[in-house]
Amino acid sequence: MDKTDFELRFTRGKHPSGGGYVGLRPGYRVDEKLGMVCEYDVPVPMRDGVKIYVNIFRPKAEGKYPVVLAWAPYGKHEGADDYYAMLPGCGGSKALHSEYARFEGPDPADWCPYGFIIVYVDPRGAWGSEGDLTFMSPQEQLDGYDVVEWAGTQAWSNGKVGMNGVSYLGWSQWKIAAMNPPHLAAINPWEGVSDFYRELVFHGGIRSNFTAMFPGTMCRPRKRAEDLLAMAKEHPLFDDYWASKNADLSKITVPAFVVASWSDHGLHTRGTFEGFKKISSKEKWLRVHGRKKWVDYYDHVDMQRQFFDRFLKGIDNEVKYWPAVNLEVRQKYNVGNYRAENEWPLARTNYTKLFLSSSNSSMSTSPSTKAEQSRYSVDDLNDKTQNAFFEFDFKERTELTGYSKLKLWVEAVGSDDMDLFVVFDKFDRTGDRVPFPSQSGFDHGPVAYGWLRVSHRELDEERSTPQQPVLKHQREIKLSPGEIVPVEIELWPASVLFEPGETLRVTVLGSDLHAHEAWKHTAVRTANRGMHVIHTGGKFDSHVLVPVIPAD
Repeated sequence: MDKTDFELRFTRGKHPSGGGYVGLRPGYRVDEKLGMVCEYDVPVPMRDGVKIYVNIFRPKAEGKYPVVLAWAPYGKHEGADDYYAMLPGCGGSKALHSEYARFEGPDPADWCPYGFIIVYVDPRGAWGSEGDLTFMSPQEQLDGYDVVEWAGTQAWSNGKVGMNGVSYLGWSQWKIAAMNPPHLAAINPWEGVSDFYRELVFHGGIRSNFTAMFPGTMCRPRKRAEDLLAMAKEHPLFDDYWASKNADLSKITVPAFVVASWSDHGLHTRGTFEGFKKISSKEKWLRVHGRKKWVDYYDHVDMQRQFFDRFLKGIDNEVKYWPAVNLEVRQKYNVGNYRAENEWPLARTNYTKLFLSSSNSSMSTSPSTKAEQSRYSVDDLNDKTQNAFFEFDFKERTELTGYSKLKLWVEAVGSDDMDLFVVFDKFDRTGDRVPFPSQSGFDHGPVAYGWLRVSHRELDEERSTPQQPVLKHQREIKLSPGEIVPVEIELWPASVLFEPGETLRVTVLGSDLHAHEAWKHTAVRTANRGMHVIHTGGKFDSHVLVPVIPAD
């Protein structure tokens, strides 16, 4: 079990409109529509006696069927909000699915006619389920184990349970599968955080606003819920509290169909790749796309069913011929080609250093012998000119696929800390920026993001690799006046193709100007003050390490 030697903070659940408590349970009922038996608000007892409630959608024909479980606190009932509407550009909508579909999860109308049972869960404390609502806690993990075992032993079950879904429905799969419930036969995490601290709540040590949704906008407790905002303030460093939310991925052994994207930086991209790399499953597949995640998820239901046909029904099908890795190499918005690979990261990657030069804002494969500086003010967080950028023009067709790292020598003038926001952008041969889908619902994103609060720069030497620095986040190391320090900034995985004459631009900013409000960071105001100085050339080997894939 994870450590729990910390005190959880809770908050009472109120509707954002001020309508009071919202944890009302609709009550048990049954209907039969679309060839399904639909049972609502079925109680499932946990090992400690607490009851949580599920909705069950079964084929009408008598028999034993495999179960596909969807686990998230967003509401299993019909009255749950249209969360897609909160991001108008996301491409998703409740109107695109049957009345039984729930946010980010399988639509029973797409599954029951094919011989599957769908079970939607309101976790402990969510909506009408009893208890306190927590997020990726050891208690939620135990409850997940209990529900899997319950579903695998019901009269209508064939004893095989799978898990499926996007985002929280993916996070929960890592957590529950790490306990290896005997009846869990396969998982299909479709973009999901696997390190709560590094990927969701703090990016490079800078706190993200996304946690305001837990609880609040999307997660409504019956009585009270874990207050993630309060906990983030009390636990700004990685400690037992954050460790308790992360699954031991090495313990996952069930077959896994993992789907990641290049287009969900700041939320799911890193965690999904880490999950795929670290799980111990002998049968595992990775598919990587560069599109909007909800559209992609519902466009590939056939693949999901095919995967579960094999591992929940024992059907010998095309899955055994799937490539271990299938990834999209992006060229521009929703344009890219898929390619089969044998592993991740790609073994043939040629990691290449592009050295920064402040004199002409350029990058080169050869370091400059002259020490130079780039400076920008950070006193006005809304000033878009507060950045330093560096460009590299490609002379030949070049693919970058994988992990990138930015090493900088930095100095703070007028402060003892720095918040650095980094973006990679592609520019075409006419000098126009090439936008990409980004963060679920946006159309003008960059190629990749990276972040760092400089006081969090201490590396975890055991876990870091030359191309992927991993930070300890266990203490703050403040800067002294005039001190120049090296920092390594992880850029989340990306794939992009450059034609001759196209340009890679690396921009270092003092504020999160590229992010939508939901993903902006609540950086402590005093972290950025005065002037940022980037030292390049001479003894300051500031550079970008990029993953060049050799041409076939």
